[in-house]
Amino acid sequence: MSEPRYAIYALPEAGSALEHFGRSVLGIDNVTAEAVAHPADLPDLAGVTVAPRVYGFHATLKAPMRLVPGCTEAHLLEHVQRLAAAHPPVAVGELAVAALGRFLALVPVAAPAALALLAAECVAALDPLRAPLTEAEIAKRKPERLSPRARALLDRWGYPHVFEEFRFHMTLTDALPPEAQADWKARLTEAYLKSGAGPLTIRSLGILRQDGAAPFRLLARIPFGWSE
Repeated sequence: MSEPRYAIYALPEAGSALEHFGRSVLGIDNVTAEAVAHPADLPDLAGVTVAPRVYGFHATLKAPMRLVPGCTEAHLLEHVQRLAAAHPPVAVGELAVAALGRFLALVPVAAPAALALLAAECVAALDPLRAPLTEAEIAKRKPERLSPRARALLDRWGYPHVFEEFRFHMTLTDALPPEAQADWKARLTEAYLKSGAGPLTIRSLGILRQDGAAPFRLLARIPFGWSE
């Protein structure tokens, strides 16, 4: 049996309109990994949300990783708790549907500097717990398509989209054909505006676990301990 993978995510607050929107778009619940109905006016979403459904609705702060030998799930929880205890909430602000390459995601209208700092802190603080990438894991990132800097980040930190390459995003779709992107962007923007989701503030770190090829499931939501 393969080793589990763990990821640190920024998640919408439990029960929020943003959480409901994201789950309904992807068709899955991060907590239970159970299917969720897509919006009635977007019944064809199932065909364009296959890949993000495995990860659930989230923004990555520390990419999925296996743990180094001797490091347990309890050790990971302790490290994340220490990190969260010293952190204030991060006001991300308003979000909007945008194209990132060929896929669509919710991104901040104006990302604050504190957001990149939070991601950098998660990457650096938790990296000692990360097992080195296997050849198969490296190949999955298609290193031949990366810039020299992104390849260097992949080799050092296990993920190419960190530090200056980081961009906060909450994935909504698979990679889309160019001719379909504009239509999906308009439809998802309309659905997002209807959802009533307001500005996002990150108040906790989500720890998720994946067993084999199963969807990621929430292990714990660790609240920030420093209130501004």
